[in-house]
Formats: sequence, structure tokens, C-alpha cells
Amino acid sequence: MARLRRRRVSALSINRMIPNALTLLALCAGLTAVRMALQDRWEVAVGAVVVAMLLDGLDGRIARLMGATSEFGAQLDSLSDVIAFGVTPAVMIYLWTLSDAGGLGWAFCLVFAACCALRLARFNAALGEENPQPLASRYFVGVPAPCAAGLALLPLTMSFVFGDSILRSDLLNILTLLAVAILMVSQVPTYSAKRIKLRLPHRRIAMVGLVVFAAFLISEPWITVTLVGLLYLGSIPVAAMQYRREVAAAALEQPPAAQDDPDSGEDA
Repeated sequence: MARLRRRRVSALSINRMIPNALTLLALCAGLTAVRMALQDRWEVAVGAVVVAMLLDGLDGRIARLMGATSEFGAQLDSLSDVIAFGVTPAVMIYLWTLSDAGGLGWAFCLVFAACCALRLARFNAALGEENPQPLASRYFVGVPAPCAAGLALLPLTMSFVFGDSILRSDLLNILTLLAVAILMVSQVPTYSAKRIKLRLPHRRIAMVGLVVFAAFLISEPWITVTLVGLLYLGSIPVAAMQYRREVAAAALEQPPAAQDDPDSGEDA
């Protein structure tokens, strides 16, 4: 009885609740972005999505640091991502411009949200694989859902800087949603934050860079977010080429497979 009681207490410990609470906050931030979009408060809406992205980036890392990772947390994170980074950007873009395109515009919004759900379902299924793909710990397969949301909202974000005379085009946003949706479900390798491992001398430089980034984000938020989005977009082909080189180098380092013994008497 005492052992059962201790298990119940540990299941409700604070260190296991904090990552899930961050995930739920990311979900709430994503839904709040929809509310702000309904009120035509576009800058606040995009800001809410950025907050959701930051919270989503923290919950998994905090869970690993606290030793609070669980299958429940992984499933909750994926469900939150579908809403915050699949449904929310699609609804925002539809309310911002694609409502003028009628059913066609809504159809591409549905494609984006559906591809986000498919990507996360594939990600969850891959968690239980015994033989993951090469370099799986250093690269994502396809564009992650939070990054996809940022890319889908890039025309809206850029309109805060350059105006919306061209960026609000139905064709441009349809092509953006379609391209990002394809990238989500594609096999294109993209960089993962797990590959970033800093040695002690470089950590101070990274901290200074983080301070500079925060300063620009506060002073010029939309220029900074736009530049980050464009840099990430440019990193996709670079990651694909580097992935191929690393896979080829890893294949060369492996010892050649043992040749079949011709005298073994067994059929090939």
C-alpha cells in the first residue's frame, strides 16, 4: 500500500508537471493568436505564435534536464503542435488574405493543417523505431511544425516591415502554404538544435550573441523575426547537402560487410 502511495505521489511531482504546463501554455498562446487575428490585431497574433514557439522549444529540454520525459508528454506536445502550429497559422492566413479566394483559399489552409498533423504522426511513430535513420539525432526529417508555422506566417510578418501591397497577394500566400506543407511531410533533412554542442570557450560568445539577439528582438522585433525566418529558409538546402556528405562519410568509415563463404553449402 505504501509503495502504491509513493508511486502516486511521484507521478504528480512538480518536475513532471512543469514541462506539460509549458506545453499547455504554448497551446494557449497559439489559440490566443487566433483570437487576436479575429480582432485584426495582427502584430499581437504573430507575437503570440512566437511565444508559442519559444515555449515549445523549452518544454522538451526542461523535461530532459529534470528527467521528466514521458510518453504522455510527447503525445501532449504533438497534439499542442497540431493546433498551435498547424491550425493557427492556417486560420490566420485565411483571415488575413485567403478569405478573398473563397473555397480555394480555405482548401490550401486545410492542406497545410493536414500536412502538419501527418508530420507529427510520422514523428510520433518514429519514436518507437529500433533502427532510426542515419544521423537522426542531428537532423529532422522535413521542416518541424514550429518552424513551418514561422515560414507560413513569413509574408504576414514581412508586411509589418515592407507593407502588404504585394505580400497580401492570394497567390503568394497559397504558394507559401503549399510549399511549407510539402516541406513538412518531405524527407528533406533540416538542422536540429540537438546538433549544437558548445565547448566552454564558445559558451561565452554564445551568451553574448543571445544578448544581442534579444536586444534586436526587443528594439526591432519584426525585422529580427523576418531575418531569422529567411536565414532558416536558406539553411534548408545547406542542411540537405551537409547531411548527404555526413552520410557518405559515415558509410566510408564502416567496415566492409563480410563476404559469404562459398563453401558454407547454403543458398544465398
